[in-house]
Amino acid sequence: MALFDEEKQNKQLDDLRKKEEEELVAALAESKYGLPYIDLYRIGIDNEALRAISEKDSREMNVAPFKLFGKNIFIAIHSPTDDLLNKLKEDMERKNMIPVFYMASGASINKVWERYKEISLAESSMVGGLDISGEILRNTAEKIQKIQDIQAMITEALEGNKIHKISRLLEIILAGAIAIKASDIHIEPEKDRGRLRLRLDGVLQDINFFKTDVYKLLNSRIKLLSGMKLTSTIAQDGRFNIMEGEEEISIRSSLIPGSYGESIVLRILDPKSLLVEMEELGIEPYLFGIIKEEIIKPNGLILVTGPTGSGKTTTLYAFLRRIYSPEINIITIEDPVEYHLKGITQTQINIEKEYTFPEGLRSALRQDPDVIMVGEIRDGDTAEIAVQSALTGHMVFSTLHTNNAAGVIPRLIDLGVNPKILVSALSVSLAQRLVRKLCAFCKKEKEIAEEENKIIKNIIAGMKAEGKDISKHNIDESIPLKLFTSPGCDKCNMTGYSGRIGIFEAIKTDEAIEKIMPENPSEREIKKVASRQGILSMRQDGLVKMLNGITSFEEVQSVVDLREE
Repeated sequence: MALFDEEKQNKQLDDLRKKEEEELVAALAESKYGLPYIDLYRIGIDNEALRAISEKDSREMNVAPFKLFGKNIFIAIHSPTDDLLNKLKEDMERKNMIPVFYMASGASINKVWERYKEISLAESSMVGGLDISGEILRNTAEKIQKIQDIQAMITEALEGNKIHKISRLLEIILAGAIAIKASDIHIEPEKDRGRLRLRLDGVLQDINFFKTDVYKLLNSRIKLLSGMKLTSTIAQDGRFNIMEGEEEISIRSSLIPGSYGESIVLRILDPKSLLVEMEELGIEPYLFGIIKEEIIKPNGLILVTGPTGSGKTTTLYAFLRRIYSPEINIITIEDPVEYHLKGITQTQINIEKEYTFPEGLRSALRQDPDVIMVGEIRDGDTAEIAVQSALTGHMVFSTLHTNNAAGVIPRLIDLGVNPKILVSALSVSLAQRLVRKLCAFCKKEKEIAEEENKIIKNIIAGMKAEGKDISKHNIDESIPLKLFTSPGCDKCNMTGYSGRIGIFEAIKTDEAIEKIMPENPSEREIKKVASRQGILSMRQDGLVKMLNGITSFEEVQSVVDLREE
């Protein structure tokens, strides 16, 4: 005889009532109130948004702020009335915010109210508030010129009033990183202390060490700002935004557990860092001319390849800005959208909603685009659709993970692209790396070591054998060749380097490449045929940049195998 499970029966009834309520609210939202419906159980609640409306006001008005993005505050309302909407609009505008209204069920609103406890708990156990003020950051950043300024301000903050210590410390860390153009902030727990490092021009620099209790408070504060679970010690990802003048800087946060606590990395997505013109990328004149011609063609596939952090996205954005015109339709599918380009439709993939790169590409093609940028070709579906798009009158830009330009064709064939079709689709394969530029203020000549001289002579001999005119690259063998170094100074944070530049190579799909492509050629075979195109390889481009004093031998050697035949 089956036993009656009252608890299970009650749960099923509760679930049914909740479902019915959600369906009713969803129907009323559109038909009666003209507001979009939202189920707050399905999305993360932004703790920063809760600061915009107090818990008391939120409960009295039966509303729930759930997301803050730039100046936009997203508010869920259970019973919308004109008076309530007008009151909220006026309240938010006084706080220099733009309200965006949604309609939600009572259960959804309750879910947000529960989060106020978290804010209250955090404020009682943590020092300082939760806001990151763009104005305070700007004022702090104005006082920071170099790493030593950040170190001095952190030391001063750690000695200051404990009530504001953590609040001020995080402001200095963020403002300092933005001021010196660092790309990442690393806060790592060690056995008996915390360690702060900033990634400057691709290299991590030690900034400061602090006590374990300071690390723990920073950890909690960053979790709260990023919308992460305070008590969880599993790997978590989150984000928050800072208004810097008119620009919105997005901070992507990542925590992973380690031996002594959670390692925190904050990635700074500063739109200004991606505002690089094509001329500033470091592409040598002959290749620059080829790319300039290729990107304005009505159709084709241009692929940029290189490891993570080699500047591929910056290069693609430079291409898009170069060709932008109100007369053409440009659509991007990215993961994530790192910088908003004016006049261009940008979409972000969402795995949970099954909006993947292939699905995004299919959707984009229904929008009649002239140019499509796909963030990355990761699988056979994306590769196949990208190639087909290039064949049907679209210009397609994308990235691919291979070691060099010659690896693009074998990689696409491995992903299932028919080599006979690839012949007509692929226009240019571009590979790149980033090297640090020598500091202009402390750069000086240095003697060339015997091993360095041997490598340089070997690369120059290879250039000549391929019919390349070295004099066009400001290299004259009739006088002693020079290398440069920088000992470091105040202007470059004692690193010897300031800024980064690309080292490039490319293979154009010309008649000779077209002939061998259907035979599934190896990288070596492709390199051999492409060597007659007159385009510098990455070794050769690196050599030109080091002999012209743009970068150092060591920098080029760190990203390119200079001994490779």
